[in-house]
Amino acid sequence: MPPGGAAIRLGRPGATDVVTPLAANARRKLTLAERLDAYERLMRLDKPIGTLLLLWPTLWALWLAADGAPRRSLVLIFVVGTLVMRSAGCAINDWADRDFDAHVARTANRPLAQRIIAPWEALAVAFVAALIGFMLVLLTNRATMLWSIPAIAIAIAYPFVKRFFAIPQAFLGVAFSFGIPMAYAAVQNGIAPIAWALLVVNLFWVVAYDTEYAMVDRADDVKIGIRTSALTFGRADIAAVGVCYALYLLGMAWIGRVYSLGPIYYAGLVIASLIAIKHLWIIRGRDPAACFRAFLGNHWLGMVVFAGVALDYALRVHRWPRFW
Repeated sequence: MPPGGAAIRLGRPGATDVVTPLAANARRKLTLAERLDAYERLMRLDKPIGTLLLLWPTLWALWLAADGAPRRSLVLIFVVGTLVMRSAGCAINDWADRDFDAHVARTANRPLAQRIIAPWEALAVAFVAALIGFMLVLLTNRATMLWSIPAIAIAIAYPFVKRFFAIPQAFLGVAFSFGIPMAYAAVQNGIAPIAWALLVVNLFWVVAYDTEYAMVDRADDVKIGIRTSALTFGRADIAAVGVCYALYLLGMAWIGRVYSLGPIYYAGLVIASLIAIKHLWIIRGRDPAACFRAFLGNHWLGMVVFAGVALDYALRVHRWPRFW
């Protein structure tokens, strides 16, 4: 029985297929505390891993675009913006997957899957979060405002791409890397070619960690017909994760050469490489719990890469975030 006490009858996804204690009481009026808790879980505020995986590439892009000295106001705008846009994306994703999530053990206790809140509420939450994100963008410049439009479109499209695309993690890679060109636009009022190269490099990291994530739900995804990289790669899934990690780390080493970064940065990449090797060891048996643990560990990989960027600028060339 999946989390939350849900009793699942497998078959065609639909509202009538799910029976849960909470769903049975969904018609009663929720208390304010219950509704806020449901919204918190809808926006994944209780699970910050997604926000962090979005945040680290955005921050290292800000540092690189500003030669190690981004405005502190921009850093704050992008930190808060990453949080609210990730929340909007989660709400849209759950709305799109509301008839599928109840059939996956890991997602069966989500508010929409349990019918605790109505679909229109998820859309309202997504709209409000996206509106806050756009208001933050208004504090930057014209280039960032214009590029925020495709960023929102990509976030909305992702939940539907996995219905037909064999490796939706590649599309997610674009969505989870779009903070990079946005950061360059905010700092430089335009997007240099190196920003797009950095997006491509980061895409390989996203495919690596989201394939680990997809390996958790492999059996359930087969039953409900969702496409994932874990299913597409099949028995080559671990090798594919390893190749993606390698391409990402090699790409970041090249980025370091382009920006003439020093030994502190490369030390960060060495630590990141050791973390990646550890993840490959953890997932070698394809145990769902182990794969999920490896996925969560990517927060540390992203953090050490960012630390390498920031500390290299700060300690080697004395470039720090500035107030203006």
